[in-house]
Amino acid sequence: MTDELQVNGNGRPSNIKHPSAPTLMMNAHFASVGEDAGKEEYEHGIQVIDEDKVFNAHLNNYLNYENIVPAGFNYHLISVFGSQSTGKSTLLNYLFGTQFGVMSEQERRQTTKGIWMSKNKRDTASNSMAENILVMDVEGTDGRERGEDQDFERKSALFALATSEVLIVNIWEHQVGLYQGANMGLLKTVFEVNLQLFVKDSKTIPRSLLFFVIRDHLGHTPLQNLRNTLIADLSKLWSTISKPAGLEKSTIEDYFDFAFVALPHKILQPEKFEAEIAKLSTRFREGYNDPKKSGLLDEESLPVFLPQYHRRIPADGFSVYAEGVWDQIVNNKDLDLPTQQELLAQFRCDEISREVLVAFDEKIAPLEDKQAADATIGKPSVLPKLGEAMNTARASVLKNFETNASRYHKGVYTRKRAELESKIDARLKSLFQKQLNAAHKAGVEGFTNAVSAAVKGGQKKGNGYDFAHIVETEKASAIAKFEAEAKAVLIEGAAWSTYKQELNLYQKELDEVSSKLRKEEMRRLATRVERWVRSRLDESIGVEFNKIGTGRGGSGAPEHGDRPASEKDLWDRIWTIFTETVENAESRFTDRARSFDASPEEVEVGLWRLRRKSWGVLRAKIDEEVMEGNILLKLRENFEDKFRYDESGVPRIWRPTDDIEGMYTKARESTVTLIPLLSRFKLSRTSAPPPLDAWIGSAPESVSPADEEDLAPIGGVDEDEGKSLEEEMTILSDAKQQDLLVRFKKTADGVYVEAKRSAIGGMTQVPLYFYGLLLALGWNEIVAVLRNPLYFVFLILAGVGAYVTYTLNLWGPMARMANAASQQALEVGKERLREFLESSDTGRQAMAMSGTPARRHRDADEISLDTLNSDGKKKHSDADDFDDI
Repeated sequence: MTDELQVNGNGRPSNIKHPSAPTLMMNAHFASVGEDAGKEEYEHGIQVIDEDKVFNAHLNNYLNYENIVPAGFNYHLISVFGSQSTGKSTLLNYLFGTQFGVMSEQERRQTTKGIWMSKNKRDTASNSMAENILVMDVEGTDGRERGEDQDFERKSALFALATSEVLIVNIWEHQVGLYQGANMGLLKTVFEVNLQLFVKDSKTIPRSLLFFVIRDHLGHTPLQNLRNTLIADLSKLWSTISKPAGLEKSTIEDYFDFAFVALPHKILQPEKFEAEIAKLSTRFREGYNDPKKSGLLDEESLPVFLPQYHRRIPADGFSVYAEGVWDQIVNNKDLDLPTQQELLAQFRCDEISREVLVAFDEKIAPLEDKQAADATIGKPSVLPKLGEAMNTARASVLKNFETNASRYHKGVYTRKRAELESKIDARLKSLFQKQLNAAHKAGVEGFTNAVSAAVKGGQKKGNGYDFAHIVETEKASAIAKFEAEAKAVLIEGAAWSTYKQELNLYQKELDEVSSKLRKEEMRRLATRVERWVRSRLDESIGVEFNKIGTGRGGSGAPEHGDRPASEKDLWDRIWTIFTETVENAESRFTDRARSFDASPEEVEVGLWRLRRKSWGVLRAKIDEEVMEGNILLKLRENFEDKFRYDESGVPRIWRPTDDIEGMYTKARESTVTLIPLLSRFKLSRTSAPPPLDAWIGSAPESVSPADEEDLAPIGGVDEDEGKSLEEEMTILSDAKQQDLLVRFKKTADGVYVEAKRSAIGGMTQVPLYFYGLLLALGWNEIVAVLRNPLYFVFLILAGVGAYVTYTLNLWGPMARMANAASQQALEVGKERLREFLESSDTGRQAMAMSGTPARRHRDADEISLDTLNSDGKKKHSDADDFDDI
């Protein structure tokens, strides 16, 4: 036996014949083999599955005798697959030194029945082969013994595919490119059922190596060409099989890797055949893919046992696993093999389906591309005549398929027609849905634009427009347009072709858009009303504050009793004007909101927002009026009207005998008392702030965060603000009041000083005798002037100048200017004298003796006209003035 293995495994065999089975039958069909069978009973291997589809329960015993069970994951499984009588067993015997039975050339009958397994018998150390290689010899396909009953060969091929790492496909060179000869029909069924039974999802994809051994290669056709033909046939085959959900886009490369080798003719070229076999055997070793060397190594030398091919089943559990796989295969009704007529029908129906889909693609693909292009740019468009094109293409495909395929097996035809219909309907449904989506978006956009255009048109005409009527009219038009476009793309005979759900969604979105547009229109209405309130308050509140600036007649002075209404009831009038204006605005808002079909809750929220916004407008206007410049101007005007005008409103002409100080004091104190009045928004009849919190009211229950985000917090109304109503009604702070008082007193003092000077500068009473004395003493000069024209003209000009100066009341300013100039000249003279003395030794000594300090810094005592007062003296600081008041 050792000699036979040596010859059979490593050299050219002579006339040794290997029987198809050992002399004693095994596994109940081989009576002497049972639980206690010895190792010698397994010298030729073990029949895993017999020709009656019975699984050998003693497989684990064989693995124990071959010392495979303790190996864990350190084992590999190879199966051979191919037509009957193509030398599969011979190939395995030469490669692995096994003793599978081979066919007798004289008898040409089936040798291998069922599925046999044997461990590699070659010396693994001599040619670097992997350890523990298990080889399965599968019964050949297309044998005359089974005829059309191909159930076993398909199930056995599926079993080999599901359990093996490497599946050797033994094929003659002349069979490459043939459908049946290359077992393409069988592979299609095996691949399809393998996906259904053993592939659960795309994350647990088992991989296998399809190793094509092309026999009797004469060399006329290069191996690369044969390789390309086989890969093209397999890829085409894979595209036609039915795939489970989620794996529709999978490719054959997701599950299989491919390797190819060509062997010379065994009979005609025996030495070359054996050399190539020896070379091929070295590839059955372990290895891994190195991405860095991908494409750089010779493919003919690459190892075939890669980690991704191993099923990761421990050796001690392999027999249980294999039995479970076989049980699942045998008991699955979907694997009941069809007849040759069914196979032919499947093949032809698939071909016809591909042919009719070509014409379908020519019509539908451009439409799909157009939709995809529009979606890419973000502007899905409604394709014209899409429904007509889809109905025509669908009817044409189904009719052509029926005409050409209905004569084949009815069951297969019906199933394939359903598959074709499902395939084309999937694409048509996608077109249908995208068309409805485009119509949906276009309709919503058109509805929004139409409503906006109608509203703008009504606003331009200036007449009232019914917003609710506009919305309902445009909504009805949009729905009618959508239904027309949806009916145009309905597919006849397709159960899925309905737009009821899409129409409901469309109507729902139109309602949402209508609500949004109504809210926006309510916001615009509120904005217009707020502008109206602002314009009214700007005018009315400005008038009330302007009344503070008039105090003529002295009616506001303390000695005349109560203040005038213009001062005493200022805040009462402002509050009355404010509330009446807002009530009028609320009436306008409510009347207009009815035309929008707004709900009572929306109106309530709008009125609440209007009151809050209106208070903000009023407060902003008050803050504007009491700005430092504005309020100071009003106080000065109020003081001047009380000081410069009498009780009848006639301007006063000050005389030295007038009580200027008393009138000044009364007018100033009367005006000063206005500052506390203006500092607090307080009603005179209640001496308390107005009920702002009650007037605005609490927030409605239907108010949303979006309605509150643009509202300024109000003290005493918003609890979270931390600001009281009293603080909200404070117009001028204490510090601002004090600053305003100081500034006003300075302004009033200036007015008083001006009045005092005008009284002092007035003409006093001159005695009559003085005029006679003046005439007697100046008679000669008068005559000289009258006789001399030059003097006379100069006299006339001087008189005109004096008259103009008197008329414009410029005597006082001119006198003050002259006084200031003289004082400045005196100061400059002193400064020059000091500089002169400092420049000489004698002067410095004299200044030192007198105790006069040295020259002061120029910047500390700079003298200029803008640092002098009206008397020509240096101005005092504001602090000095404040101390004087």
